[in-house]
Amino acid sequence: MNAAEFTILLAEFKAMIHVLLYTAPETVTTRSLDDLITFNAETPAELEFFDQSILEQAAKAPGIMDKTYPEALATAKRLAGKEGIDKLLADNNVIAIVAPSGGPAWTTDLVTGGHFLGAAYSMAAIGVYPSIIVPMGNTRNLPVGPCFFGPKWAEATLIGLAYAYEQRTKARTTPKFLPRSPE
Repeated sequence: MNAAEFTILLAEFKAMIHVLLYTAPETVTTRSLDDLITFNAETPAELEFFDQSILEQAAKAPGIMDKTYPEALATAKRLAGKEGIDKLLADNNVIAIVAPSGGPAWTTDLVTGGHFLGAAYSMAAIGVYPSIIVPMGNTRNLPVGPCFFGPKWAEATLIGLAYAYEQRTKARTTPKFLPRSPE
């Protein structure tokens, strides 16, 4: 599912960045993804902390008109939907799935980059299934919450479950502005 989704993301990014750059104001001199990659390579300050490997992968990836794009769409939706969420619900005889939405906001540092560990809502997003996340509390002053997701057209059920959870737990805390991540 994730490999198919990455194929989709590269193709869609490639298409949409071209539209964005092509229609940008005249003061923007980069007009294509290749121009953007070249600009970054020629401007070392732009690459001091982060690379452009995803941009380069997108430039080399098949586009949305290539046959691999609709094939990847079908594969991702099948694995997330019929063989993913639908199967989990049926096999466990439940109306919804509840899982931690993910860890707290992940840190990014200049040595090792980002530390995103994945998210429960990915399957729902890829399969185009409804999901909702509500507050569950904080971990080291960073908010966390459960993700409720279920079958297509189950928005009302999921909102009801999420609302009941919120009313029962009263776990929401007022967000704070922190100048930096807690250690």
